[in-house]
Amino acid sequence: AGMGGGNDEREQTLNQILTESWLQASLKFECNSGVIVVAATNRSDILDNALLRPGRFDRRVTVGLPDVKGRQQILNVHIRNKKLEEEITLTDIAKRTAGFSGADLENLMNESAILAARRSKKAISMDEINDATDRVIA
Repeated sequence: AGMGGGNDEREQTLNQILTESWLQASLKFECNSGVIVVAATNRSDILDNALLRPGRFDRRVTVGLPDVKGRQQILNVHIRNKKLEEEITLTDIAKRTAGFSGADLENLMNESAILAARRSKKAISMDEINDATDRVIA
């Protein structure tokens, strides 16, 4: 079982821990009126059905991936303390990252900065962004 097998096992273990923790916590919450529990995940596809039974989480709200404007705003947050080459704009990066989540965009900028540092560059170039994009989507 290569990488996928280990990853599946890790996901199952995490899912089991989350389920058990939720079930234990929910017993405590039953006595407390006015308690609202909010949970978030990027991997709703692997959640245990025990978590999703009626009465456990009454509402599911799906938050989609950001559009180009949203990606630009997210990139603006994650570019702080990082220097881009002058010819690169966040709009350019946002247009090239359709399908990226906020976490993906954060990872993209961090990877780009690491690559620039390893290459002894003072600013992130499109080369680093392209190489980091390949790593993020891999």
